[in-house]
Amino acid sequence: MAWEEIFRKYINWLNKLLLISVLLIQTAAASAQLYLRGEVKDENNNSLSNAKILLHSSGYLYHSGSMGSFGINLPNRFDSITVSLSGYQTVTVQADATKYLVLQLKVLRTTAVAQQNRLMSFTKDLQLKDRSHWLAGGETYSTLVENEFVESKKYPETGFAIRIDKASYSNIRRFLNMDTKVPPDAVRIEEMMNYFNFGYATPVHDSIFSISSHVSDCPWNSKSQLLFLQVCARKIDPEKIPQSNLVFLVDISGSMDLPNRLPLLKSAFKLLVDNLREIDTMSIVVYGSTVGVWLPPTSGKEKVKIRKAIEELYPGGSTPGQSGILSAYRLAKSQFIKGGNNRVILATDGDFNVGQTTEEELEKLITSYQESGIYLTCLGVGMGNYKDSKLEVLAKKGNGNFSYLDNEEEAEKVLVKEFTQNVYSVADDASLSIKFNDDFVKEYRLIGFDNKLKALSDSIMDIEGGEVGSGHSMVAVLEIVPTVRLGGALQFTKDLPIITKDIAQLSVSYRLPGDSIKRFSGYGVQYNYSPFSDLPASYKFASSVVMFGSLLKESPYAKNITWNETIIAANEYCDKTDPAQKEFVAIIEKAKKIYSKRKKRFL
Repeated sequence: MAWEEIFRKYINWLNKLLLISVLLIQTAAASAQLYLRGEVKDENNNSLSNAKILLHSSGYLYHSGSMGSFGINLPNRFDSITVSLSGYQTVTVQADATKYLVLQLKVLRTTAVAQQNRLMSFTKDLQLKDRSHWLAGGETYSTLVENEFVESKKYPETGFAIRIDKASYSNIRRFLNMDTKVPPDAVRIEEMMNYFNFGYATPVHDSIFSISSHVSDCPWNSKSQLLFLQVCARKIDPEKIPQSNLVFLVDISGSMDLPNRLPLLKSAFKLLVDNLREIDTMSIVVYGSTVGVWLPPTSGKEKVKIRKAIEELYPGGSTPGQSGILSAYRLAKSQFIKGGNNRVILATDGDFNVGQTTEEELEKLITSYQESGIYLTCLGVGMGNYKDSKLEVLAKKGNGNFSYLDNEEEAEKVLVKEFTQNVYSVADDASLSIKFNDDFVKEYRLIGFDNKLKALSDSIMDIEGGEVGSGHSMVAVLEIVPTVRLGGALQFTKDLPIITKDIAQLSVSYRLPGDSIKRFSGYGVQYNYSPFSDLPASYKFASSVVMFGSLLKESPYAKNITWNETIIAANEYCDKTDPAQKEFVAIIEKAKKIYSKRKKRFL
């Protein structure tokens, strides 16, 4: 009996051993690694190194080698991979481990035109030869070419970038507070308009934008009328504001050693700290006497530590802006938050003097980061050597925005009161296109959104779309000349019969943050004429901003505009409860004295 028991246990043991062997063999077979081999190339069959290759089944990230080749272990014969490389279109494909895979990446359109100067506005089909007279005899110091009247029958469609930049107005204020005339090329009317609050209309349902329009009389030209277009961006729900990865890139070079430069920035940053949440991360990178990480990524709850790091910033040395930008982007990338707000905030007078220093070099540098998902906000300070043009290029090419801080009140406005609007994007690469019906509009002129002379000579085909922040509201103005039907049967007057057709079709194009899909919102522009006296006060005030900007630009369209009329209009239509609008009246009065004084000297 004992032997039978031993024999039975032995047989059971053998069976278990056999079962374990079978399971081990099956597991080994199941886990056998197949090897996917391939290479990554461009459209010209050139090898692309360091391309990112994401294996979907495991989530592991691989890179192509120096000759574009790669080899990846696969758990199964079939899998899917996504291949991406900065400057190229991302590709997702099904992979078969038994076949050699050759992947071809196409150059992104934004990269292909990176070295071209992109436009702020663009009238479709309007050729350079048809506006060559715009480029002749430019005003002294002028780098901008003001938009002229265009025949809608020949060129019915025009468009412009939607941006939240406001730098021009505060920079203008700085000149006038110094009792100095403003350089014409420093006057960007669209940025002046962005500075003010003209009211807000909430987009319906899940729309990103709300769009409205008004038509009224033109205060400076009885033969034309004004078309006001208001575009309001959706506000982010405060409970859904994404986690932020903010990297402050601070110029601490010797040129920043003045009260209105580094000390002003330090005051501004300390105000900003109060807006940081525990889930937000703030870092500081500096460039000057040293280049490097001044404050490593720090939670917003550690406010004392952050303020201490800000307070210890001190100026000295040269201005290696290129090295600073590279360091800041590397840090931002290392802390990248998927679906979050990843942003470099550059604060400087723009006086780069080491490394890549020209606008063209800086443009090329920052364009290489366009597809990184990291935004760039530029804060300008200083005077004398302030490089407005360089910061403007960096902000536009860095998918960001641009402000100028001339005093602590402006710093608080930008970094505290309007923090959400300036830092949290709801739409990227945004632009507006409007196509006029020449039955009703004979000519039109887009006010502001003037192009650089160099951009016009390079290209007349592409608009540099803008980043739009949460809750941003902008007003654009076009001066339109009405059409008179044969015999005078139909004119644009207050007695005009009801027009059932739209006088124009409007379309807003944009991308959602982190998305490559282009989206569109349409709007029919009706002829909803109302006399200027019946126009909402905000639009009347907007017209006074246009008048002021036109006078500063010494625009040929400002011949019938006087300083007194502009002051009266601004004073009558400003919102007395809005400090910025109240200040605007005082700024115009100051400008009148400066410009009138200059004229008298030459009499």
